[in-house]
Amino acid sequence: MSGKRALVIGSGGGIGAALVDQLVVSGRFDRVYAGSRRPEASNDPSVKRLTTDILDDDTLAEAGRQIANEGALDLLIVATGLLHRGTDIRPEKSLRQLDASVMAEVFAINSVGPALVAKHFLPLLARRQRAVAIFLSARVGSIADNRLGGWHSYRASKAALNALVRCFAIELGRSNPEAIVAALHPGTVDTPLSEPFQARVAESSLFSADKSAMHIMAVFDQLSSRDSGGFYGWDGRPIPY
Repeated sequence: MSGKRALVIGSGGGIGAALVDQLVVSGRFDRVYAGSRRPEASNDPSVKRLTTDILDDDTLAEAGRQIANEGALDLLIVATGLLHRGTDIRPEKSLRQLDASVMAEVFAINSVGPALVAKHFLPLLARRQRAVAIFLSARVGSIADNRLGGWHSYRASKAALNALVRCFAIELGRSNPEAIVAALHPGTVDTPLSEPFQARVAESSLFSADKSAMHIMAVFDQLSSRDSGGFYGWDGRPIPY
């Protein structure tokens, strides 16, 4: 047995659930922790379900204690995000649609939540060896690659996440030069998050959640310590900040 451990935050979502399955099927991890707000029981003894609300320090701290009691993490994947919700939250097409409360919630889920996850779980990554943390971001969060404008809250919140990832990489690298912290754009994945925006996406560019999980694990395999702090696409290619 490898003795390796992985944690997926956001395991209740499409990509997160597929990642948990992929990690189990790979046989590379003895323990897979699956964190979500409403965890369901698992029949697989290698999977441990944890209650994790990314905006609740108490649930994150308790999950951290449970993990720490069993050992260090070799992989952390944060697969949470908010793009739209019913008629309340939609990507803005113009400045006129900006709303302070909507912006605050989008930033809370896409930027603040992952930062709190980092606070509690990056210190649990294995020391003095390769350990990886991947935060799912979005290509539209690239400032340099922005040619269309719009989607102000989502773009800005993901740009903020990318900036945080760079900060986390620098700080973690001081204690473990072999650690890797990276932002990753998973592509357009056939999940409820992207469903309203799939009409113009070519069939070849729309990935199933299982395919996306395979892409993410392939990038995980190719990342090295010199890549820490970077922003990458589903194919492992760098994306400009």
